Parts: sequence; C-alpha cells; structure tokens
Amino acid sequence: MGRIVIFTDDPGWHGKELCQAFARLGYRCHTLSLTECRLSIEPGKIPVIIPGFEHELPDAVFVRGVPGGSLEEVVLYLDILHALKLLSVPVYNDGHAIERSVDKAMTSFLLHRAGLPTPLTWVLRNRADAINIAENELKKGHYLITKPLFGSQGEGIRRIEKMTDLFWLVASNGVYYFQRFVHCSGEGFSDYRVFVINNRAVAIMRRRGKSWLNNVARGAACEAIDLDPAIADIAVNAAKALAMDYAGVDIIQDKAGQYTVIEVNSIPAWKGLESVVHTSIAALLAEDLVNRHIKPGFPESIAAVS
Repeated sequence: MGRIVIFTDDPGWHGKELCQAFARLGYRCHTLSLTECRLSIEPGKIPVIIPGFEHELPDAVFVRGVPGGSLEEVVLYLDILHALKLLSVPVYNDGHAIERSVDKAMTSFLLHRAGLPTPLTWVLRNRADAINIAENELKKGHYLITKPLFGSQGEGIRRIEKMTDLFWLVASNGVYYFQRFVHCSGEGFSDYRVFVINNRAVAIMRRRGKSWLNNVARGAACEAIDLDPAIADIAVNAAKALAMDYAGVDIIQDKAGQYTVIEVNSIPAWKGLESVVHTSIAALLAEDLVNRHIKPGFPESIAAVS
C-alpha cells in the first residue's frame, strides 16, 4: 500500500474524508503538521525530515494547511514544500501555488495580469498615501475593503464606509491593502464559490451572508445552483493564473451583472459545499492526485459540472 502525507494542523472532517478517499485508491494517509518537519543537510541522509518517513519519502503530499507564524517560520514551511517537489515528491498544491494565493497582493496582480475581472486594488506602506486613496474613493461614493495581506475566513477584514472610519485605519504589519467594495446584484449579500480541480469547475454554490462577509465560517448559508458557463470559465482561468492543482474561487456578480473574482483559495474547505452539491470532493481530489501525479497515464474520471 502506498503512503501519502496530508499536511494539516487540524485533520478534522476534511482529513477523515481525504484519508478514506485515498484508502479506496490503495494509499494510507498520515496527517502531520509542517511544524513537525525539518531540513537536515547531511551526507547520505534524506534532507527533508518527516516523522515516520526518515528512510523513504512519501508517494505524495497533500497540503491542507500551512501554519502561521513569523516570517522565518512560514519560509521554513514553504522551503519544505519546495524541497519535496525538487526531490520528485508530488506536492498538491505546491509551495509556489501556496505563496501566490496566501499573498493577496500577488493574487490581485496575477489575476489582473491574466486579464481577469478583479476589484480595483491598492497595496502600499505610506499612511498619508493610504489615507489619500481612501478619501478619494469615499468622495466618489465607493466603499473600501481593507484586509491583512495574509489571512483567511474573513479574519481582519473591515469595510470603510465614511470619513470617520479613517480614524481607525491601521496598517497590517506595516502594509495597507485596499480593494474597492463590490456591491452584489439582487437582494441581500451573496457570492459564488466555485471548486476547481485540474482546470475543471467540478462544483459550485451560492453563499448568502448575514452581512457583506459571505464566509461559511462566519455563518453564510449555502445554496445549490446551476453553474453558469461564464462563471466556470472565470474560475478555471483564475486557478490557471495562480498555477493551482485545486482551488476555491470566490466570484461576485455586481449590480451591473458583471462577474468579478474576489478571492482564490489554495487550501479551500468544502464541507459547506458538499452539503448542497452531493458530490464527494475528497474523492475527486484523491483521484486527480493519484491519476495525474503518482500514476500518470491512468484514465481521468473527473468530469466538469454541466
């Protein structure tokens, strides 16, 4: 039986689903945190030390979580992912994909460079310039979203609606990241989460938020919908722009009916999605990893959403 490492700090439901999916394909999973791994550059030894794999590296690595920490700690975790790939171990998603998506500034840049619709964005350090940008946007009648450069699940995100909000404007570790707020079409607050695997949109849901934040982790309701080919095309191209094996792409439809990419997640959750689409996302992920990276040439079974 082959062996696969799932890097995660909280295996939970997602880890269980993945372990079962890989077991059906003949692979035993080991859930480990990247904090348990290290580099050891010594003659005659495997340079990447993973507990339980001191003498033989795993058949593949599935990244379900990269711990936070200091810059040095995060760089070490990414170094481990990069080193494993250089040692010919398939890494899903690899370190480069994680770097591109965890950094919201680079995500915005790459989406724009690929010609994909994404909100107007400013990333800078100077507070006076940041205040000037915010004031100009507010005077034009636009709200702004300010976010930490690194973050997920809506943590640290605020909406700037009026001039007095600028009194409380603070940089996140010395950096200001602004996006023009996109008002969604229809009533209330909603957006779309599209799950992409190997450049195919395999599932979609609408998320209806209790406020302008539509994260499931913050109480947004999940709804099953038919996939608009226009949304699928944008989501797939967003995943391609960041060179991801799999991604959760968040897309909003604005008041004019245009679609805009607001987030691309390289470690997306799918429990909420599965509650409405009745598709085993874990099975699709496991099949793609095994058939495309471990046993290339095997017939693919993943079908795009019709």
